[in-house]
Amino acid sequence: MIELDVPGDKSITHRALLLSALAEGASTVRGALVSADTQATASVLRALGVEVGDLSASGVSIEGRGIRSLRAPDHPLDCANSGTTARLVLGMLAACPFRAVVDGDASLRGRPMERVTRPLSAMGGRFEFLGVPGRLPIEVIGGSLGPLDHRSAVASAQVKSALLFAGLVSGAWVLFSEPRRSRDHTERMFRALGVPLIEHWHEGAWRIEMREPPAQLAARVWRVPGDFSAAAFWVAWGLLRPAGPPLRLRSVGLNPTRTGLLAILERMGARIELIGRSDLAGEPCGDLVVWPSPLRAVEVTSEEVPSVIDEFPILAVLAARAEGTSRVTGAGELRVKESDRIKAVVDNLRAVGVEAEELPDGFSVKGTAAALSGRVEVRSDHRIALSFGVLAALPGSTIQVDDPSVAAVSYPEFFGQLERIRAAGWSPSTGSRQPVVTIDGPAGSGKSSTAREVARRLGFRHLDSGALYRALTLALLRSGWPLGTWERMSVGELEGLRVSARPGPDGVEVLLGGEIVEDAALRSPLVTAHVSAVSGLPAVRAVLLRLQRDAARGGGLVADGRDMGTVVFPDAEVKVFFTADLDERARRRLLERQAHPPSPEEIIAEASLIQGRDFADAHRELSPLRAAPDAHVIDTSRLDFDAQVDAVIGLVRRLTP
Repeated sequence: MIELDVPGDKSITHRALLLSALAEGASTVRGALVSADTQATASVLRALGVEVGDLSASGVSIEGRGIRSLRAPDHPLDCANSGTTARLVLGMLAACPFRAVVDGDASLRGRPMERVTRPLSAMGGRFEFLGVPGRLPIEVIGGSLGPLDHRSAVASAQVKSALLFAGLVSGAWVLFSEPRRSRDHTERMFRALGVPLIEHWHEGAWRIEMREPPAQLAARVWRVPGDFSAAAFWVAWGLLRPAGPPLRLRSVGLNPTRTGLLAILERMGARIELIGRSDLAGEPCGDLVVWPSPLRAVEVTSEEVPSVIDEFPILAVLAARAEGTSRVTGAGELRVKESDRIKAVVDNLRAVGVEAEELPDGFSVKGTAAALSGRVEVRSDHRIALSFGVLAALPGSTIQVDDPSVAAVSYPEFFGQLERIRAAGWSPSTGSRQPVVTIDGPAGSGKSSTAREVARRLGFRHLDSGALYRALTLALLRSGWPLGTWERMSVGELEGLRVSARPGPDGVEVLLGGEIVEDAALRSPLVTAHVSAVSGLPAVRAVLLRLQRDAARGGGLVADGRDMGTVVFPDAEVKVFFTADLDERARRRLLERQAHPPSPEEIIAEASLIQGRDFADAHRELSPLRAAPDAHVIDTSRLDFDAQVDAVIGLVRRLTP
């Protein structure tokens, strides 16, 4: 399993810095995101007279002097590319008794600010647009503000937060209504500081009311969970990889107003598990475990948009590799992000060979399995760079992202991390490769059950190679091809039977026609009677050799069979060969099939069958059963199950870093 920590949540980091600046005393923010956007917020606060230490994920200290302690800056406040910084600071400054100019880079100057300045003006705030009306730079002429009852036409966490910050600094009553519930980080953090809020549905709108803002806030320690939006890029990478161990993303924020992507991915067929749930200062968090998954197309409508607004670029990338045509509507807000994200997504998908259509308030994408190639123009938008960076990293892609450096706005380390660990199984912390472990041996030697438990204890995937041969045997039996023609079948004809494998929660799952094959079907008497003959066919072995090697890409695999260490994985880091007395092997095989202890007569009969199979396996022309020259031979005749497992794990730990 690959394990990875994602950077701290950007939205929460912004708000923790701002609230700490308004508190009285020394606050600490732990797990903060260190990026261009959050650096902009820290820089603006310093210009307003707040002592803010160097941003660091390990902890940043902020010395606040109270809700009304901000001082007039002696230069324009540069919000760089951060819309969150600009809009929330406009709300705070509207209630401060001084003038200040709020500005940003060329991209931020193109984003609308009237959705914030208009309701702030209704509270008594005054603004002068120094350039294009409704855009930065804006001079704020601060002063006292009155109460506000504002009904927003769109669900917007930034507008809502700007008004709540304005009400907090001015001590004014604020009632905000929105058509759907937007992200609620501000509300959660206000409540954590004792700010009383009332939230409920009323007449088809979500209402947040702040009746009596407190006169002071207490300093505190904020702990920031991992950013779900940052995790979304790794989720996509984990789903779209053709094979490899599962990816575990640790301590990711799981605020339900942020995680709408997970519900969409579930409809697309993604295999994602949430484990280790906990709580950080009112924000739910947990680990996401992601397996490579075949995806199907999805429809997304306006009701889901607020909880997935930042994830649409990466959703478009996922749709490009899903079966069918996906469609997103009701997302017109994407037109006024760091770029026109609807146009940027569609133009860039087309540039790399994906069919996509631009809709007035969304897009449609036709998925493809074809190799993708072309040049992506990120248009100064970090989420476009990050999303298409994922697509470029997938096998078979030859995609160039024109300016990956813009990822520094929210995730400076992303492309470096991706380069280090995109080969599944490489440890992001040590750079070391997880080993491949092979356990070969004759029938009944205990290799399969031992391999499964070794994989579980090591956190590796388990590959039961026999299950693949049995699945192909079952497919042949169901195909209608006469038994006498099997040995003449080509590789292409056998691949047409659609036997495949994919990582699953407990190992490598075997599929037939896209459906998981139940173990009872694989081990039926009819399959058992034919599997040995099928496994000796050259075309069969060619087909399954590719599947097996794909499953081991990047390491972190325990594979059992009869030629894992000699033919399939000759370069495996750890090779084991099990042997056992014939009667003991017969006894074990019988116990797998029946509940009662076998009789001496049953053991003799089963031993005769196993002996015949041993002879056939050892003398077949193609890949005969034998121990690899560098294999460690273990006689399991007198070993119980735990002793067998311990022996293999001991070898793995001794022979690998």
